[in-house]
Formats: sequence, C-alpha cells, structure tokens
Amino acid sequence: MTSESPSELDCFQQLYEHSEIFEIIGAHSGSEFHLQKQLRKDYSEDVVRAALTLSELRKRGRAKFSRADQMWFDRKSLEQATPELVSQHKAARFSGTVYDFCCGMGGDLIALGGHANVTGVDISPVLCLFAAWNSEVYGVSSSVSLLNQRLEEIQDRQGRLHIDPDRRPHSGGKVIRIEDYLPGLETLQELIAQFQGGAIKLSPASNFAGKFPETEAELISLNGECKEATIWFGDLAGGHEFRATTISKTGQVDSIAGHPMDAFAEITDPDSYVYDPDPAVVRSGLLDVAAFQAGLNRLDPEEEYLTSTTAVDSPFFRRFRVLEELSNNDREIRKYFRNANFGQLEIKCRRIPVGIEALRRKLSLKGDEAGVLIIARLQGKSRALVCERE
Repeated sequence: MTSESPSELDCFQQLYEHSEIFEIIGAHSGSEFHLQKQLRKDYSEDVVRAALTLSELRKRGRAKFSRADQMWFDRKSLEQATPELVSQHKAARFSGTVYDFCCGMGGDLIALGGHANVTGVDISPVLCLFAAWNSEVYGVSSSVSLLNQRLEEIQDRQGRLHIDPDRRPHSGGKVIRIEDYLPGLETLQELIAQFQGGAIKLSPASNFAGKFPETEAELISLNGECKEATIWFGDLAGGHEFRATTISKTGQVDSIAGHPMDAFAEITDPDSYVYDPDPAVVRSGLLDVAAFQAGLNRLDPEEEYLTSTTAVDSPFFRRFRVLEELSNNDREIRKYFRNANFGQLEIKCRRIPVGIEALRRKLSLKGDEAGVLIIARLQGKSRALVCERE
C-alpha cells in the first residue's frame, strides 16, 4: 500500500480492499502503541488511524446492529443511525419503490431493502459508500441503489419516501426544533404532498405536535428508551392520529393507537401495585388510553405513575409492588431505611425534582434486598412509595 496520505474516500476504499487489517487489530493483544507501530509498516498513517477508529466504532455499534463487526460508519453516522430492531419495525410497512433521503450509513436503508426496491440518497460520498457496503453485509444490495446527490436534485417523486433529516446540521450539537433540521419543516411538509406515502424520522423530543396534519405520529421505544417519533403520511399512515410502540430486546413488538381524548383514567390513592409507563406511551399522549385498557388508575392529574389492586402484565408498563407509603420527608425516609433490609435502591421521580445521589447518601443501605423508592405527587401531595420490582 502507498505511504501517501489518501483522501477520506480513498482511505476507506483501501480499507475495504484490505480488510485483513481488521483481523490483525482483532488478534493483537499488546498495547495500542505497538499495534500502531506494527500496522504502519504496511499501511499509511491515515489508513491505520481510520482502521483503529472504525474497529472501536464497530464495538459500540453492537448495541444497535447484529452485524456491527462487519459494518462501516463514522462517529456521527453511528450515533444518528436507527437501531436495527426499530428499522425493521418501520420497514415492514413499505413495499414497491422507495427513496431513502438522507440515508446516512444505511441503517434504515438496509431494513427497507428487505421489503422494497430502495434508492438511498445522501450528499456525502463517504456515507453513500458506507451504505452500499452495509447493504452488502446484510445481503440486500440487489434491491438497493445509491445516489450521491442533494435531495432537491431528485426530480422523481414516484413511490414512497423515508427521510431522516439531519438533527446536527451545525457544530453546536443536536437541535430540537424541526424548523432547525436539515431539511427543515417547510421542505418536509412539501415532501409529504409529493410522495404517495412514507415516513419522516424525528427526535421524540422534537416539537412535532400539530406540524403534520392528517398524519400518524408513532412514538417508538426500544428496551424502555424512546428512540424516535415517526410521522407516517399518505397511504402508509394508520387510522389513528397517535401510536405508541414498544420493542423489546428480543424483538417483541407491541402497539397501542388512538387519541389522548379517547379515554380518561380515574384518579385514586396508591394501591398494591404501582406502574411506571413506557416513555413512548407518555410522549404519544396515550397514557390514559393505555391505563383505561389495562384497568389501571392514575395517582395524580399531572403524574404519569399508575396503580392497581391486582397485578397487571403489560408491555407498556413496568410494575412495582408497594411496600410502604411515606411522606416525602428526609427524616421519615431515613428512619424507614434504617430498619429495612435494603442493600440496593433505585430512586425514581418524574415530576418532583430530587437530588437522587444526595438522597441515596443519606440512607442506610446495609441489607441484602433490592428496593425501589418512587417519589411522586399523589393527588397533589408529594409522597414517597417504597416498592420492590416485580
């Protein structure tokens, strides 16, 4: 290999052609200094640096992708990539001809390629290269093509669209307002009118409410963490305005759909069990709908915690058995834990500001059991519920 400094694109092409470098890195057991010294005998400094960075990113990528050890990404594209299980869930709605605008390294593109003929579009030639190689890794390259262009240059508006606008368009970090995305709100609204149907990937923290009339907003969580808000439009939109979907680490998918005004849960005192709702249910506004369907009551008009007399199993809630109700008073809480057999304690709060670590340091936790302390507003009063996880 040449010792000249290659361009970024050439650098990755050389890595692709000389994949043995990753086998050398994986087999090395000494220090990184000695590894770099060994590699630089045969590879340029830029190639070595890129290989070591990618090797580290592939390890991090295992949290999102089942084949991360063979994939291609840089730091930003990996961070913004949709987790594999979420991509697969979304892709199941697609068929026919699809454009994947702002495809990045191809997380969604790969999943779409299993259901449709998809064209990925991105302004970065490196990311287009990554997307092409990643589609090879997942065996869908025959149904995937790439265009290194601006989406404005694509005149064809046939078929369906998936778009993942850039939420880090500047060096200042993530933006929340959709108006600050790239492309922004106006372009996204225009695309909805131009395509047969499709999906727009947004941050779940974004100001999506009311921005996309006659669409379906699906809030998707993975392993209890809300990952994205998907705006479904055209012929891919469901019959309800809002949907909350939970995906487990095993790939189990559960959804609830409706409108926040469809149901109202009764407000009661805490009973034998308390439930912490999945963040997708909360962010979708469907908390009362989910509570009503499961036969649960609320503890407060503002709090999201729910309660029931008998145990209820639901993918939309985590259940805790209530052991004791205390006032939210340091003295009373400390007294309780001095006489309790807890060695581990998870402290949870949603609406009441609590210095969790400061509180934990005040408590005597010398026992053997694991407990949960939920600090919440119960019909307007700040209380502390001592629980155990079910």
